[in-house]
Amino acid sequence: MTAILSIATHILAADNELTSQEKTDGWQLLFNGKDSSGWKNNTKKPIAAKIEDGALNPHGSGGYVIVYKKPFGDFVLKCDVKMDQPYCNSGIFIRIGDLKNPVQTGLEAQIITEKKPDLHGFGAIYDLVAPSKNASRGPNNWDAVEVRCKGPKITVIVNGEKVSSIDCDEWRDPGKRLDGTSTKFKMAVKDFPRTGYIGLQDHGNNVWFKNVKLLKL
Repeated sequence: MTAILSIATHILAADNELTSQEKTDGWQLLFNGKDSSGWKNNTKKPIAAKIEDGALNPHGSGGYVIVYKKPFGDFVLKCDVKMDQPYCNSGIFIRIGDLKNPVQTGLEAQIITEKKPDLHGFGAIYDLVAPSKNASRGPNNWDAVEVRCKGPKITVIVNGEKVSSIDCDEWRDPGKRLDGTSTKFKMAVKDFPRTGYIGLQDHGNNVWFKNVKLLKL
């Protein structure tokens, strides 16, 4: 029994900690579970994000998104997210190129309580690619979200299931999806930055993030 417990302790880590294997593999912990160190608003306002039960809540932080202090290019981002009930709308922004305009210079993995797996559903690459299914466990439950960015290719995984992906190089027309329908984006997706800030969105609702980890590729 002692040997089993020792092995389990070696494999698993507490919330907001890296496992021994993650450390060996080069993962970085972006949130320490205690304060908002390393994070800032996309505005010039001091960050006012709340730390609640070891989770980071960007609601009321003073900006549209709170962003990690330095930009990243190719990476895997993992986090656990819990949505408030009965309604929550938030998102995980990636590769934000201009902090003054995150919506038009970064892509978003959508976080929302809406159950429809459409262009704005949970796990969508917002307004571009709908998820294959709604793999969320619903409000007041923790969902494991993973976003992989490698060159032009971006993939969103929810609770272990790949739900959406995009090859940005294929999206050559400003304001258009591949099927010709209109998007909100003024710039062609192929021209979006390949390096930028990671952001957690405050869209007017409580939402909690923990175990925010990143591996550079």
